[in-house]
Amino acid sequence: MSLARDFVVAIPARYAATRLPGKPLQLLAGEPLVLHVARRALAAGAREVWVAADDERIAAALDGCGVRVAMTSTGHASGTDRLAECARIAGWCDDTVVVNLQGDEPFAPAAGIRAVAELMHAGNTEMATLAAPIDEVETLLDPNAVKLVRADSGQALYFSRAPIPWPRDAFAQDRSRMPTQGEWLRHIGIYGYRAGFLQRFAALPPGRLEQIESLEQLRVLEAGFRIAVGITPEPFPPGVDTPEDLARAEARIAADRG
Repeated sequence: MSLARDFVVAIPARYAATRLPGKPLQLLAGEPLVLHVARRALAAGAREVWVAADDERIAAALDGCGVRVAMTSTGHASGTDRLAECARIAGWCDDTVVVNLQGDEPFAPAAGIRAVAELMHAGNTEMATLAAPIDEVETLLDPNAVKLVRADSGQALYFSRAPIPWPRDAFAQDRSRMPTQGEWLRHIGIYGYRAGFLQRFAALPPGRLEQIESLEQLRVLEAGFRIAVGITPEPFPPGVDTPEDLARAEARIAADRG
């Protein structure tokens, strides 16, 4: 295995999701959602794939599929805390590159998962993530679509639910269409870190900006650490967070199967 491919994938899977109760076990094309996500991780060529679960029913749904399950506490406040416990259970050394694939991404492209690991191997950074260009003004103005700006080095400068950078002159004239000049990026919620930094991240107190924006990754920037940002090599279709999302995912699979 090449250095750039030497990584593990960890998938946080919490049973009691607020907007879609029992989300990991919701059926998509007749199979549990978490099983679809696990297969995407396996397709990326990770050395190991782990699911950090909080319910034995999730472990049962994954039996025999080729991934390992870490039974983690039901009391974790975030997926980061859950993955930190998973890393301790798995016994990964501090230098292990861990890709955090969200448990509601049944269509995550394998190339995108690998790209995060490659960012971690390529640079001197504490974390890595991906972004995609924004080409619709509705997305730029949508607070549910997280935006980011990055330096010329590729390091993240800030993440926000607001449109950043704010195109002052263009929006002064018309906010109904995308500005013609500039770079606007939508954050894709996939992360890479080394296992040692994952423990440090989980131990950091919530940051002021994190609490204002409700964006956990701002904790890292506020504490003075770096997040490398790459452009995704393939689109990440929307994840599954609501019953409506699940219906759209079902329709997508049906369309792909013809």
